[in-house]
Amino acid sequence: MILNSFTVAFLLAGLFFFVSGSIALLRFPSSLSRLHALTKADNLGLGLIALGVLFQTYSLLQAVQILLIWGLVTFSGAAGAFFIARKHYKDIIK
Repeated sequence: MILNSFTVAFLLAGLFFFVSGSIALLRFPSSLSRLHALTKADNLGLGLIALGVLFQTYSLLQAVQILLIWGLVTFSGAAGAFFIARKHYKDIIK
């Protein structure tokens, strides 16, 4: 019962950050501020959701897989944001 409560709490917190990142994507004026807000909120939201799901795993292998997925998504999101920001910066300099 306690583990289910932790799971629900972390999933709701993750959902809050996903929703706030989506709202920031729609509301912020410049593309760089949108990119910054979206990547930060999505990484934190996914981390909280992964932490919530960890309470429901029954083996160490499942927990490692969840953490590996979270790490790969975080890395790919940061790399994608970097390349988008670099392209935006190069377009401004031209």
